[in-house]
Amino acid sequence: MKKMKLFSLLIICAGFNSCAILKPPIIVKNEFIGNYKYIYVASTNSLTSSSGSSYGGQYYSSSKSVNPSDVIIGILTKEGFIALPEIKPELIDQTLIVNYGESGKRNIAGGLGGYTIEVTIQFISAKTHTLMSSCTAEGQGETEADDIRKAINRCLAGLLDR
Repeated sequence: MKKMKLFSLLIICAGFNSCAILKPPIIVKNEFIGNYKYIYVASTNSLTSSSGSSYGGQYYSSSKSVNPSDVIIGILTKEGFIALPEIKPELIDQTLIVNYGESGKRNIAGGLGGYTIEVTIQFISAKTHTLMSSCTAEGQGETEADDIRKAINRCLAGLLDR
């Protein structure tokens, strides 16, 4: 009986995203990025994803969009960085180049629990082109747009110690 309850809980948990076990963020800090004042974030394309379900013979759907560079800029400007539209030679000593990429996708519970999307964000000195810091984290939500937004937030929270 106890095994049956545990098995039932596992099956229920696999069906809900909130039960996903996300890997902890991987943080690399070669230099303190707080020593920099400006950021240049490479532009990214927006992603639109949708989810839907049927209820009472009706199909309901919703779509969500995310532009990763906008999310990154929003978080970093809230932390006090100043976003530049281009790299300015006179500010190069105080500027970080921020790169974003999707770095993986992982099935949860053999695919029954959905999947996570992993992102990696790099902070590179605009002057020396060396890696100052980076972070990698997974996210999982209702849509791919949610996955990416959550992964970016987890990544930067780990890097910025928030």
